[in-house]
Amino acid sequence: MSQADALKNGPLETYNRRYSQRGLLNRYADGRRQYFVYRQMTMAGLSALIGLLTFPLVGLLVFLVAFFGDMLDTVYLARATPIGENGRFRQVQVISGITAAIQALSLAFLAWSPSVFMHSADHLHQAHATPLFTVGILIGAAINATVILPYNVPAGITRLAVYGLTPLVAITLESIIETGGGMDEVQLFQIAGLGVLYFSVFFFVSFIVGRYNRSRKNTLAMALQHKQLAQINAKLQAQQLQSQRLALVAENANDSVFLMDEKGRISWVNEAFTRITGYRYDEAIGKMPGALLNGDDTDMAVVRALEKGRATGKPFRLEICNRRKDGQLLWLETNQVPMLRDDGTVETIIAVERDVTAAKQYEQQLKDARIAAEEGARVKSEFLATMSHEIRTPMNGVIGMAQMLERTQLDEEQKLYADTILGSARTLLSLINDVLDLSKMDAGEVILSEVDFDLPACFQQTLQLFEPQAQEKGITLDLNIAPDVPRIINGDDRRLRQVLLNLVGNAVKFTDTGGVGVAVTTSRVGDRLRLRFSVTDTGIGIAKEKQDQIFERFSQADAAITRRFGGTGLGLTISRLLCEAMGGEIDVTSDPGKGSCFSVHLRMQPATGANLAEVAASAQQAGRSLEGMRILVAEDNRINRLLVEKYLQDEPVTLEFAVDGAEALEKTPDFAPDVILMDMSMPVMNGLDATRNIREMDIRQPVIAALTANAFDSDREACLKAGMDDFLSKPINRDDLLAVLRKHCPAEGRSAAV
Repeated sequence: MSQADALKNGPLETYNRRYSQRGLLNRYADGRRQYFVYRQMTMAGLSALIGLLTFPLVGLLVFLVAFFGDMLDTVYLARATPIGENGRFRQVQVISGITAAIQALSLAFLAWSPSVFMHSADHLHQAHATPLFTVGILIGAAINATVILPYNVPAGITRLAVYGLTPLVAITLESIIETGGGMDEVQLFQIAGLGVLYFSVFFFVSFIVGRYNRSRKNTLAMALQHKQLAQINAKLQAQQLQSQRLALVAENANDSVFLMDEKGRISWVNEAFTRITGYRYDEAIGKMPGALLNGDDTDMAVVRALEKGRATGKPFRLEICNRRKDGQLLWLETNQVPMLRDDGTVETIIAVERDVTAAKQYEQQLKDARIAAEEGARVKSEFLATMSHEIRTPMNGVIGMAQMLERTQLDEEQKLYADTILGSARTLLSLINDVLDLSKMDAGEVILSEVDFDLPACFQQTLQLFEPQAQEKGITLDLNIAPDVPRIINGDDRRLRQVLLNLVGNAVKFTDTGGVGVAVTTSRVGDRLRLRFSVTDTGIGIAKEKQDQIFERFSQADAAITRRFGGTGLGLTISRLLCEAMGGEIDVTSDPGKGSCFSVHLRMQPATGANLAEVAASAQQAGRSLEGMRILVAEDNRINRLLVEKYLQDEPVTLEFAVDGAEALEKTPDFAPDVILMDMSMPVMNGLDATRNIREMDIRQPVIAALTANAFDSDREACLKAGMDDFLSKPINRDDLLAVLRKHCPAEGRSAAV
C-alpha cells in the first residue's frame, strides 16, 4: 500500500466514516439486523412464560405483536441502509424514529400484558407480581435503548419515552378502573418509585452518553495523532528518498558538483568534478576552490563577487575563467546555494558548475564574425559611396552635356546620336540608383521624410513622365482617383513616387497593346489613412509559379524578358522594401498573356498643415527671376564647373568658381554670394569643413546647397548637420538646379551692386 493509500484509509478517515451521522445510523441499522434473531428468541421466551402464567393464546398474541413491531423496524432499516453521501439521511432518520416507536410500543405491550390478563378471578393470587415483571422488562429495554442512543438519537429518545411512560400509564389506568380516578397509598408509592427510577435512568443515560462522547473524543485525538505521525513518517520517507535520488544525481551528473563548509573548503566532490577540472577526490578535499582553479586569466572582480555571494547566504550564479590541472583554459558557470542553520549561519554551500568553455569560444567566434561583418558592411558602404561619387561625377558631365547638346540646332542624325547618349546615360544612372537604394535598404538606412503633399498632383506628375513612351507604343495611360480621396495627405511623397515610377515603368515597358491604368483610393483606420493604389496593365503577364520570385533581387519572371526588355530586376525588390518601410505591402495578380495588377497598401496620415505654407511658397517661387543673384560654385571637376556654367549661361546671374573648399572659403567674404553650390568631396578642404568655417564667419550668411555625387541619406544628413541649406545630387538636372536657386532667391531679386 502506498503512502497516499495509507493516509486515505487511516484512523482519521475511519473515524470520520464511523462517527459521522450517516456512519452512526448505518451502524445502528447493522446492530438491529445483527441481533434480530436474539431479540426474537428472548421475546419468544417471555411470551411463553406469559402464556404459561395466563393463557397460551395470550402468550401467542403477545409474541406476534412484539414480533411484528420489531420486524417492521428491522426490515425498514435493512432496506434503507447503508446510506451513502448522496442518500436521504434525514428521511431515513425520521422514519426509523417512527418504526422505533412502533417497536417500543409492541415491547411495552408485552411487558404490560400480565397486568391486563391476570386480573381475572383465576389469577388474582398472581397479580401482585405483575408490576415487577413489567418494570423489569422495561428497565432492560431502557438500558438497551440508552446504549444505542448515540447511534440514532431520535429512535433512542422515542424508545426511552415509550418505556418510561408505559408504567405511568398502567398505574393511571389501574387507578381509574379500581377507584374511579383517585389514587390510594399503594399507587402513590408506585408513582414515587417510578420517579426514583426515572431519576436513576436519567443519570444512567447521562453516564452512557458522556462516556460515549469521551470515547469518541479520545478516538478522534488518537486518529489525529496517528494521521500526523503518518504524515511526518511519509514526509521523512519522501525526504530520505529524495536525498538518495539527489545523491545519485550528484554522483552521476555531467556537471561538476561539490560541497563546501562554512569556511569555503571543499568537503565533497563528484566524479564530474574530476573529469572537468582534472583534480582527484583526495586532491580536492580540504582545499579552497580558488587555490585549485584560479589562474592568471581569472578576473579578481568575479572572485570578490563569489566571496560576497557566499557571505550573503543567498543563492547566486556567475561565470568565471579558471584553469584545469593541466593548465588549459576553463570557463565555468557556477551556481552556488548556501544551506543555513536554524540561526541563519551558513552550514554547507552546494556548488554546481557547468563547463561552458565551448560556448564561450563559440560566443567569441560570433563576436569576431559580427565585427568582421560590420567591417565588411563598412567597407562595402565606403566602396559604394566611392563608386557612386566616381561614377556620378563623369555621368554628370555626360548627361549634362547631352542635355545641352539637345538644346542646340541638330540635324536628324545628330539628334539621334544625342538622344542615344542621353538614354544610355539615364539607363546607367537608373542602374546605379537601384544598386545604391538596395544597399541602403539592406543596411537599414532608409529614412522616411513625412511631409504634407498634394496626392493627386503626385500621381499626375509621375504618370506624365511616361506619356511620351505610351504614345510612342500606342497604348493608353489612365489615372482614376476616387472622389473621396483627400487632396493633401501626410507621408513620404519622394518614396511614394519611387514605388509608382517602378510599377508604372514596368507596366508600360511590358505592354504592347491595350493600356495601363492606375486607380487610387483611401480609407480611414482610426486616426490614420490607408492609401491603396493599383497599377493594371494588359501586357505579357506573369506565370503563377513565377509570381513569388519577381520581388527577389536581380530576378525576373523569365530570362528572355531581360534579353527583350532589359532591366536589372531590382525595381520590384526596391518597391517591396519601400512599401514595408512605409508600413505597407505590395502584391500581384496576373495571368500570362492577359496582363498583371500590382496592388499597394500604405499607411499614411491626414495632413498636419505644418508645411502647407511651404508648399504654397514653393509654387510662388517657381516663377521668380534669378536676376542679380550671385552664385559661387565650389567644384573640383572641370567638366562639372563647365556644365553649371552652361546651365546658367542664359540666366541673369553672376557666377564665380572655386576648385576646392579652401578657395571657396577664401572667396566667400569678397564675392559675397547669395548661394554657394558646394561639392562634398574636394581636395585641400572638403565641402563639409568649408561649410562649417563659412558658418563661423562674421558675414551675411549665404545659402549653401550641397552639390555632390554622394547620394546616401546619411550624406544628406551630414550636409544639413554641417550647416547646408539644401541638397542636389549628381548628375545634376538643369530644372532641379533652377528650382533650388529660385527657392532661395530673394522675392524682389538682387542687384549686382549689392
